[in-house]
Amino acid sequence: MKPANALFSGAHRLSVAPMMDWTDRHCRYFHRLMTRRAMLYTEMVTAPAVIHGPRERLLGYGDAEHPVALQLGGSDPAELRAAVRAALPYGYDEINLNVGCPSDRVQSGCFGAVLMERPALVAECVAAMIEVADVPVTVKCRIGVDDQNPEEVLPDFLHRVSVAGVRHFVIHARKAWLQGLSPKENREIPPLDYDLVRRMKAEFPHLTICINGGITTLDQARALLEAGLDGVMIGRAAYHEPGSVLIGADALWGDGAGRDAFAVVEEMKPYIAAHLAGGGRLHQITRHMLGLFHGRPGARGWRRVLSEGASREGAGLALLDAALAEVAGQAALAGG
Repeated sequence: MKPANALFSGAHRLSVAPMMDWTDRHCRYFHRLMTRRAMLYTEMVTAPAVIHGPRERLLGYGDAEHPVALQLGGSDPAELRAAVRAALPYGYDEINLNVGCPSDRVQSGCFGAVLMERPALVAECVAAMIEVADVPVTVKCRIGVDDQNPEEVLPDFLHRVSVAGVRHFVIHARKAWLQGLSPKENREIPPLDYDLVRRMKAEFPHLTICINGGITTLDQARALLEAGLDGVMIGRAAYHEPGSVLIGADALWGDGAGRDAFAVVEEMKPYIAAHLAGGGRLHQITRHMLGLFHGRPGARGWRRVLSEGASREGAGLALLDAALAEVAGQAALAGG
């Protein structure tokens, strides 16, 4: 169940983007050890999967992960309503609708970024979700797709969907090209337009507007917050360099210094031990930890030991200690 917690206040000042195949419950537990404040998201789960699939595997998470949001994909209002109803017992802090993912498998199901072309349908979908939700329903979108003019499309989209009841939008400040660009290229090639997102906040001051896309450091996040945006979402940088992005992130709320990366590893050990005792494999967790010491002496050895050994039969905490020794040894040499 969702605990009452004052730390949830303003959680969207910084959030970790929902990333398919990456932000699973092990990743979120790891990230939570580095930031008490940031909003964490699940990877996108389709509404039909929630309705017909293994719910505990798809929706289950630990109380330590709060505040945490469930991201759904879909374009059928009845299915999305049913998926939200099915998710209610899990006590998520927010339900988010994906209107931004440009992958082929998402397009083929007529959801994700392709829905930027159908704002009336998005409005129907969120209205159906809000009918049964007991937490805020939010939307993550792009500034437009293909040949759309974002200056015209985005304000119309925000107006229509907000009239349906959504008060919180996370805007990826790039177009998505549905034909001709891969998902990876859609994260890098279309130009960023932060100014447009800032103008949307000025045009819709009653809405919570968060920005996503191309943000890799806490200094960038702080600057965007100071420019008037309500929140910043960081994706791959938070995953690949969590020690740089998430340790110290709570300073955005005025909290003190972040955790020490070595302490984070020690705190992960009981969680990993429980996972192994339940029949899990070490690499299922440590794959999310490879970038913890990014940019520090010994980081390469840390990654090498875990990458080469964590998937082997019987790999356990001893391997984690061996990887940690690579960093500790280099730190000692640097100190000397």
